[in-house]
Amino acid sequence: MDEKQTKKNLLFFPLGTIGRDMLYALFTNFILLYILYTKNLTTAQLAAVTAIMVAARIFDGLNDPIMGNLIERTRTRWGKYKPWLLAGVLSTSIVVYLAFNTDLTGWNFIAFFGVIYFTYSITFTMNDISYWGMIPALSSDGDTRNRFTSKTTLFAGIGSTLVSILVPLLTTGEFAIGGSAKVAYGRMALVIAVFAPICILFTLFGAKERRDDDNAPVPPVSFKKIISTITGNDQLMWICLAFVIQQLGSNIAIGGAGSNYIYFEFGYEGGLYSTYTTIGMLATAFLMVFYPAISRKLNRKPLMKLMITISLVGYVTEIASGIFMPSSMLKFWIITIGFMLANFGQYGFYLVMMISIINTVEYNEFKHGVRDEAIITSMRPFLTKLGSALVVVVTSLTYIICNVTSYTNQISNLESLAEMGSITVAEKTAQIASIIGSVVSWQKTGLLLAMTVIPFITMFVSYIIYQKKYVLDEDYYDEICKELESRKK
Repeated sequence: MDEKQTKKNLLFFPLGTIGRDMLYALFTNFILLYILYTKNLTTAQLAAVTAIMVAARIFDGLNDPIMGNLIERTRTRWGKYKPWLLAGVLSTSIVVYLAFNTDLTGWNFIAFFGVIYFTYSITFTMNDISYWGMIPALSSDGDTRNRFTSKTTLFAGIGSTLVSILVPLLTTGEFAIGGSAKVAYGRMALVIAVFAPICILFTLFGAKERRDDDNAPVPPVSFKKIISTITGNDQLMWICLAFVIQQLGSNIAIGGAGSNYIYFEFGYEGGLYSTYTTIGMLATAFLMVFYPAISRKLNRKPLMKLMITISLVGYVTEIASGIFMPSSMLKFWIITIGFMLANFGQYGFYLVMMISIINTVEYNEFKHGVRDEAIITSMRPFLTKLGSALVVVVTSLTYIICNVTSYTNQISNLESLAEMGSITVAEKTAQIASIIGSVVSWQKTGLLLAMTVIPFITMFVSYIIYQKKYVLDEDYYDEICKELESRKK
């Protein structure tokens, strides 16, 4: 790949992920909140929603290597990735729009939700596996790959951060579009569903991957091939284990525990939660931009040690202020700064492990003579989804233990009355404030501990696995790349 095309790829490939990550963030981070605050749920129905989300995400994760295998055998004039990119983003946009625009309630909604969630699992996988699978085909140079990875995660972060800011702000409290959460979520879903396909056009028409395997024999779709590729790569298996454990903890705060804690502690106001997540994400933007420069100065294992220390400071700050300080805006800002530090360290872990997964492509080629890049890179989204399934379990158990639905059901009823015009927005706001004021302190503390203690424990376990078992460090990786170049010559 010449330098001119590499620069073009570095611009147009990352642009494609803004809209698709907005779709992902809306559906993954807010679908449960949408249900809690627009539907009146029994404990059985909440359990059913949880079961559907867990089953669909596990199914989705298992489907990832299969999709990777399908992509590997795709041969078209547009390459093997781009047809799946387009089909995936169009179908996902339709599914996400439908998910947030339904009047169904009760068990009828639960049945609809089951169909829509499993459908999303298939459609987004088409796009996600093909998108991230392109990175190894864009460059095999270590530094250039770091630039691709960090820049792509930067633009992905822009998309998810926009959703994290705008969705709470425009669906909760005084700025809710249409005066109710249900109307607001529906309109936000429409805008994002239209925007995502527009973004992917940058990747489709601007990025160009290597086409070394266009004339290679088409591999069969084989479960044996998928399993042998994964199990035959010891470094891939170890990094996968470390990654999924870290993903479980790092997403609990934004998976629902954080938003409900902020609402219960400081008031049902979307602007507060938007501020909390925005400041938390600002620190990660630094890593997205400067990770390539940092990686040239500091190797991955020492970097992880630094990141876990920063996260520990953040979590201790959140716990201490949350338990010992009275509810006030000062407490809010201290907790938010604590979350920023914790999230900074967690995101550093994410970048290190994502690149570590991608680097096992060359390790696989070194050991077995084949890259199998689509199958290997499919493990990253597979593990992300498996981790998110575990997050749903932990979050829902936290909701049940802390009796969260006893409050959210009351708020949901008021949101429905406001949508029908039976009460004014001012009346709704005043009654919700009364409901929030009745939340017991131990329930708020339970949410706080779930979003701090569990993430640090999983981060520490992930750190130990990476330090002890992942041997594919920078020097060894460079040796492998040199050997592969020698073999080709």
